[in-house]
Amino acid sequence: MTDKRILVLGVGNILFTDEGIGVRCIEQMQEKFSFSGNVTLMDGGTLGTRLMGPILESDYLIVCDAVLCDDKPGSVYRLMGDDLRKSLAFRDSMHQTDLVDTLGMCELVGNRPEAIVIGMEPADYQTMALELSETAQNAMPVMIESVVQEILAAGGICTPN
Repeated sequence: MTDKRILVLGVGNILFTDEGIGVRCIEQMQEKFSFSGNVTLMDGGTLGTRLMGPILESDYLIVCDAVLCDDKPGSVYRLMGDDLRKSLAFRDSMHQTDLVDTLGMCELVGNRPEAIVIGMEPADYQTMALELSETAQNAMPVMIESVVQEILAAGGICTPN
C-alpha cells in the first residue's frame, strides 16, 4: 500500500434513472467492500464546485458516472484526458458545474489530482425514477470491478465483505 490518497467519487442525479449510475456504484461498493485507510468513497451527487475540498485532499481521483460515448447502453469505459468530457459530470449538462472547471480551480489553488472516469453508457437518463434501468443494473458488476481494479492499481486495498 502507498500513502497516495485515493478519492472515489460517485456523481449524478439519482432522481433521473441512469443519470445516478455513479452514486449507485458507490453505494453498492460501500456495501460489498472494505477499503484501506488511503481510499475514500464519496457520494458527490450534483455538488459541483462544493467537491473542491475533498478533491484538493486527494492525490488520485476516480470519478464514477454516466458517460455518453454513443455506444451500447451498459458499456463500461475508462476515460482520461480529453475523453473526460464524455462523462456527464465533465460537461455543462445536468450537473450543476463542470468537473473539468472544478479540477482547474483545484490546480489554481495548488493540487490537481490525476483524474480518471470509470463510466457506463446509460440506457435512460431522462425518465424521473429512483431505480437504475435493468440494463444499468445488469452492467453494474462490470463497472464495480473496473473501479476496484483502478483502486488496486493506484495503491489502495479493497477487501470483499
